[in-house]
Amino acid sequence: METLNTGHWADINAEKILREKGEKAVYTCASGITPSGTVHIGNFREIISTDLVVRALRDRGKTVRFIYSWDDYDVFRKVPKNMPDQELLAKYLRQPITLVPDTLGRAENYARGNEKDLEALLPLVGVAPEYLYQAERYSKSYYAAEIRHALLHKEEIRKTLDAFRTDPLESAWWPVSVFCEKCHRDETKIEGWDGDWGLSYSCPDCGNRETLDLRRASGVKLPWRIDWPMRWVKEGVDFEPAGKDHHSEGGSFDTARLTVQVFGGQAPVTFQYDFLSIKGRGGKISSSSGEVIGLDDVLEVYTPELTRFLFAGTRPNAEFAISFDLDVLKLYEDYDKCERIAYGAQEANEKEKAKQSRIYELSQLGKLETDMPYQVSIRHLSTLLQSYEGDIERTLAALEGVKPSQLARLKQRAECAWRWVTRFAPEDFTFRLKPEAAVANTLTDAQAQAVRGLLKVVDTALDTLDEKALNDKIYAVAGEAGIDTKEFFKVMYQALVGKDQGPRLASFLKIIGKQKLQGVLSNYR
Repeated sequence: METLNTGHWADINAEKILREKGEKAVYTCASGITPSGTVHIGNFREIISTDLVVRALRDRGKTVRFIYSWDDYDVFRKVPKNMPDQELLAKYLRQPITLVPDTLGRAENYARGNEKDLEALLPLVGVAPEYLYQAERYSKSYYAAEIRHALLHKEEIRKTLDAFRTDPLESAWWPVSVFCEKCHRDETKIEGWDGDWGLSYSCPDCGNRETLDLRRASGVKLPWRIDWPMRWVKEGVDFEPAGKDHHSEGGSFDTARLTVQVFGGQAPVTFQYDFLSIKGRGGKISSSSGEVIGLDDVLEVYTPELTRFLFAGTRPNAEFAISFDLDVLKLYEDYDKCERIAYGAQEANEKEKAKQSRIYELSQLGKLETDMPYQVSIRHLSTLLQSYEGDIERTLAALEGVKPSQLARLKQRAECAWRWVTRFAPEDFTFRLKPEAAVANTLTDAQAQAVRGLLKVVDTALDTLDEKALNDKIYAVAGEAGIDTKEFFKVMYQALVGKDQGPRLASFLKIIGKQKLQGVLSNYR
């Protein structure tokens, strides 16, 4: 399967990196976020976008370092609504988020709890970055030389920041901030710098005053717009995408592009990714509020490959919705079509085949299977599952020609389908078979005759008729009884699931099977 020069956006950006950064032994691609709350699916878009470009570079035989920075030395500014013990957490406002207790009991602190949640999920979707923890680095004075450099070039940095400000920075501004060594809050005031390693500050909250040695200080850090370009240079970052907020005119990327030169470097190759919306499920995407849709929520409904497909098949600068409604069926169908085209099981022109093949390849967790995976449509699978009342083993056993090696992936799809049916599917899509002892509805003589006619077909020919032939029999039975086909379908759905409509009837009857149908329809003799 062709992997290069497909026109896929990940390949285009990989080529841009090679062109702009030249030949290198190792290319560094970066992503990161502040774990101030649940890492939501919008944040994941940056991670997966980086991962796809990393893959494109590696497909070109390049050695790539994929780093993910946890900006966990940021300030705890707001207590998320989804966290217990709100009053306790409020006591830690303005302190580093690594000092905030994790009241959910997941980890040693609040930041680490959020980090661990995501770190456990990313391998499930084939993403394996190298994690960098900024709280650990800052607390060990890892950036002491860079902080001193920022102080030495205070006025140059001020000019880069003022270039995008309507009001210039005040004269008392410093390119550093300090967490008080005593109360740990960041509302300190810089009192002076000795031109070398000594930085003095005072704390209005607790009254503490002291002079720190930058080489041993644990609470001195650079503000975001300085910290970000500093780390581009420190880590040798060649590529890092950013959201539309950072890429807005005068945003943090514009200032970082200038500030990075103060540290002797150049900005990485980048692109802007757009925001995501949620369809079919409530909740505003906001880490700090706690009202989020996380990667774990998406994996309830979408298999890992489908989850990757959502992003691999969409340009980063295009806004799209993560759906939990009936669109789920279409998205699975789109993936299955992509798979068929990739394996040559469905015809497509050369350009479309190259495009779909690359999207499919990037959607997989690892290398492609030699043979095309077993396909069963999500719609049919959902019908089977409801017919078997969620019994996945019986559902998979009803599928013909499944090889043992194909069961694991099919089981995963079935689990996703069942969670979707039971938690998110519209009511008119769901059903439950009536018990065999259910009391029959009052029918007209013609309706009862039609049901008896269909029961005879079930008794004598259900197992031998294919779906088309069975459908013809249904129409014939209705005609012989002298009733409208739509009327008969309504009667049958009421008899089977207590609704006026349901799954495609012929297919549904085949799924239910002779024994079950005999038990239900015999009530209508």
